[in-house]
Amino acid sequence: MIAFVSGPVAALGPDTAVVEVGGVGMAVKCAPATLSGLRVGRQARLATSLVVREDSLTLYGFADDDERQVFELLQTASGVGPRLAQAMLAVHSPDALRLAVSTGDEKALTAVPGIGKKGAQRLLLELKDRLGGPVGATVPGARSAAAVGWSDQLHTALVGLGYATREADEAVAAVTPQAEAAVAAGDAPQVAQLLRAALQTLNRTR
Repeated sequence: MIAFVSGPVAALGPDTAVVEVGGVGMAVKCAPATLSGLRVGRQARLATSLVVREDSLTLYGFADDDERQVFELLQTASGVGPRLAQAMLAVHSPDALRLAVSTGDEKALTAVPGIGKKGAQRLLLELKDRLGGPVGATVPGARSAAAVGWSDQLHTALVGLGYATREADEAVAAVTPQAEAAVAAGDAPQVAQLLRAALQTLNRTR
């Protein structure tokens, strides 16, 4: 079990960070909010979960141990693999997921690509006694990102989730007023909050 990786970030992609560990580049699959906090050349420490398949070994990375634990707990539900679990964490923070499950918020789960109404109902039943309630003082929707570059980060995240470039462009345009309002108020736009709003926009147009 690889519990974490630590070292300089060698490269960043739409859904992957390469972290140099002891002279070896470790490719780590990360959610958009986690990637938004990384910079090439800077030190990073990512909590990790190794997913073993017959034909592959895939390392998933997280901003902290709590996110990794939720990622692993989500996969105990039937029909939830690592990709869907990571998509859920791309849209919601760990505490936001705990809140959604503990309050039976079906709409919050259907905001995740790949989860329909029936799937959300099943997940609410299966996860209610596994995730528990929110553990933080507040339920953050996202981690802060720099005000400059939020649109590129959001666009990359949407494409990484499988949306076409045109759809990503339209979704970014739809949430731009929300981001600009945050900047005007002196706050940094939060990529994961904007991602959730963008996904809701895309779901309405499909």
